[in-house]
Amino acid sequence: MEALFRFFNSLIVSIVALFAPIQSVVLCALCFVVVDFISGVAASRAMARREGRVWYFESHEAWRTLYKTGFIVLAISMMWALESCIFDFVSLNMTKIFAGFICSVELWSFLENAAQLSDAPLFEWMKKFLHRRITKQIDDVK
Repeated sequence: MEALFRFFNSLIVSIVALFAPIQSVVLCALCFVVVDFISGVAASRAMARREGRVWYFESHEAWRTLYKTGFIVLAISMMWALESCIFDFVSLNMTKIFAGFICSVELWSFLENAAQLSDAPLFEWMKKFLHRRITKQIDDVK
């Protein structure tokens, strides 16, 4: 039994050590997800209050965020494994590009939530500005 425990313990430590270099990338993406989740809950509550209806926390939204978080960590880890173990002869930086895409989507969602929460023109302007910039970049690539 002790040999089996040592085997699984060393297996877990080996996996953690393999993915240690992307710890900061994963934590950065997770921070964006958490900020978006908190701002989304606050925006939902503010909208319910404006409409005069009773607000309640919906657990399916929290579960959806947990699933999304798990898929994000798994996708970043798979991208890192592909980049470091398979395509190690070329530097693609796909892990950081993918994490940057995830963080950009979460930032976009945060800006939408912030615009709902504050009714500040700054957030609406930033949302429109980012939309124009992204559209321009996509058109330039085509």
